[in-house]
Amino acid sequence: MPSLDEPPKQRRAGLAGPPPTWLIVAIVGVLLSYPIVAAYFANQAEVTYSDFKRAVKEDRVVEVRVASDAISGVMYKPGSAVPPIKPDLKIKPVDPNLVPFRSIRVSPDEELLKTLESQNVRVIGVEASDWTGSLFFLALLALPLIFLFSMGRRMKDAQSGFMAIGKSKAKIAVETDVKTTFKDVAGVDEAKAELQEVVDYLRYPMKYERLGGRMPKGILLVGPPGTGKTLLAKAIAGEAGVPFFFISGSEFVEMFVGVGASRVRDLFEQARKKAPCIVFIDELDALGRARGSGPMAHEEREQTLNQLLVELDGFDSRSGVILMAATNRPEILDPALLRAGRFDRNVLVDRPERIGRRAILAIHAQKVPMEDPTALDELAAMTPGFAGADLANLINEAALLAVRRGRETVGRDELLEAVERVIAGLEKKNRTLMPKERETVAHHEVGHALVALSLPGVDPVRKISIIPRGIAALGYTLQVPTEDRFLMTQRELENKIAVLLGGRIAEELVTGEISTGASDDIQKATDIARRMVTEYGMSQTLGRASYQRDQGPTFMGGKGARGDHSEETAREIDVEIRDIIDQQYQRAREILRSREGVLRSAAKVLLERETITGEELIALAQSQTKPTVRAAG
Repeated sequence: MPSLDEPPKQRRAGLAGPPPTWLIVAIVGVLLSYPIVAAYFANQAEVTYSDFKRAVKEDRVVEVRVASDAISGVMYKPGSAVPPIKPDLKIKPVDPNLVPFRSIRVSPDEELLKTLESQNVRVIGVEASDWTGSLFFLALLALPLIFLFSMGRRMKDAQSGFMAIGKSKAKIAVETDVKTTFKDVAGVDEAKAELQEVVDYLRYPMKYERLGGRMPKGILLVGPPGTGKTLLAKAIAGEAGVPFFFISGSEFVEMFVGVGASRVRDLFEQARKKAPCIVFIDELDALGRARGSGPMAHEEREQTLNQLLVELDGFDSRSGVILMAATNRPEILDPALLRAGRFDRNVLVDRPERIGRRAILAIHAQKVPMEDPTALDELAAMTPGFAGADLANLINEAALLAVRRGRETVGRDELLEAVERVIAGLEKKNRTLMPKERETVAHHEVGHALVALSLPGVDPVRKISIIPRGIAALGYTLQVPTEDRFLMTQRELENKIAVLLGGRIAEELVTGEISTGASDDIQKATDIARRMVTEYGMSQTLGRASYQRDQGPTFMGGKGARGDHSEETAREIDVEIRDIIDQQYQRAREILRSREGVLRSAAKVLLERETITGEELIALAQSQTKPTVRAAG
C-alpha cells in the first residue's frame, strides 16, 4: 500500500489524454513506408510466361530471380547502358479473377534455363517471393483493428474512472510506513497526555471493555495553524502500530451531486476492513461548516456532512477504528457534529510556552550541527507566540544563513538573524534612501526605543536598525519579551500605545514635519485603543461594558466583530478612542522632549552604523544624563 510520502498516482480518465506512443509510431511508420512500397508496385510489370521468355531471348532481361515455385526478372531498356530502378517482370495469371492479389506461381522450364545460361543472364535464387506486398497489406488491415481496440480500452478506462469518482481519496499508510512517534512531538504535553490513552486502547482494548468503557467516537484536535495537529495524529498511529487513513476535508466535496456522500461511505467501509486503524480528516471546517451558512440550502457540501453524521451515529468505537479530525476554526463547525456521541472529545493543541519551544527547537536542531546548543535557550525566550511550524522554519533559516556564509556549524549570530528575518522580513540593503529619508527613519526608530526604555512594563529593546526589511519597513525597532504574557493591564496597554506613537513624535520634534512612515504605528495604536473601549471595558466614560460581539479569537487576533450599540454610543466610542490616543501622545511627547539630546545623538550613531543594540542605546543615554564632576581649585 502507498505511504503518506509517496506522490498520488495519476489516472487518465476520459478521451482527453494523449494516445499511446506505440500507436503513433506505427501510424507514422506506415505513412512513411507507403510511398516506397507504392513505387515498388508501380514499377512492376506483369507479363505472360511466353512474353517473359521472348524478353529473355531478345536480351532485355539481365537478372532473373528463381524461387521454388516462381520466377521474375529485371529488364534493361533497349539501348540503355544503365538499368532502371525497376521494373520487375512478373508472370501474371492466366485468369486474373482466380487470384486477385497474387501472381500465379510457375517454375522455369529447361528451355528458359538454357537460354539464360547461353546469354550469361544473372540468376539469383531466393527462398520466397512477393512477401513485401503481403506484409504491407496485412499492416493496412491490422492498423484499423489496433486503433479500434485502443479506443475501446480508453473508453473503458474513462468509464471506470467516472465510476470511481465516488471512491474515497484517502491516502493509506500501513503500520510499517508510519515512522512518527511521540518522541517527534514536543511542546504540547497536555494534548499528548490526553491522546496517550487512545494509543493504549488500540494496544489493549480488553482493558477498557472489561469495565464497560469505550473510546470516544471522534476526537477533534483544535488549535492555531502550525501547532502540530496532523503530527499528533500520525504519532498516535506510529505508537499504536496501526494503519493510518489521511484525507483532507476538501477532498470530499466535488461538483457532482452525491459524490461526497459516496466517498464518506467508502472511507468508513475501507477503515472497517483495516481495523484497528486511525482515520484522520484534516481541515474539517471545509466539510463540517454549519449547515445553512452557504448560498444554497441543499448544496453538495451539506449532503456530504449529513452522510458523515449518519456514519458517526452508526459508528461503533469498539470496532477498533478511531476517527480523528483537525481544524483551526471550531467556531464555524456545525453544532450537530460536535455533540456528544459524534466528536465527543475536543483536544486543544495550543502554541507552546517557553519550555515547549525549547523542546521543539531541540528536536529540529538534531539535524543541524549547532555551535552552541545553549543558544536555543535564548532563542526560546525570544519567540513567544511562535508555533511549532514557525520554530522549524526558524532553524531552517539559520541553517541556510550558515551555508551562505560558508560556515560548518550554525552559530548564535545565525539564530538571532533568523529570528529577525522571520519577524521583520528579508534585509534589503540595495534599497537606497535619500539622505533626508534616512535621517527621518533614524529619528523615528530611536523615538520608539527611547519611549520604550522610559516606561515600565514594556518589552525591552534588543536592536534598532535603519536597514529596510520586508515589503514596506524602512527600519525597525526589535523588542523581545523576556517571558510569556497572558494578561495585560490597562497601564501596560497605554504604555504600548505611547511606544507606537514615539516614532511620529520624534519626527515632529527634530524635523518639524510628519511623514507617512508612522501610518502602521497609528493603525496599531488605534486598534488597541478601540479594544480597550469596546471589549476590555477600560473606559471611564462608557463604563465597564462590552460594545462588541466576538466572532473570532480574542486579543489582537480576532477575525472580526460586529457592534451591538446605537449611533450615539458609536460616536462616544470614537471620542473615547481619540482621547486615549491624545493622552498617550502627550506622554510620549514629554518623554522625548526631556531626552531630545539623547534622541539626536543616538540617531547620529544609527546613521553611521545603521544598527545599534539596546544595550548601546542605554549606555549612550546614561552617559549623557550622568552629572559632570569637576575638580575644585
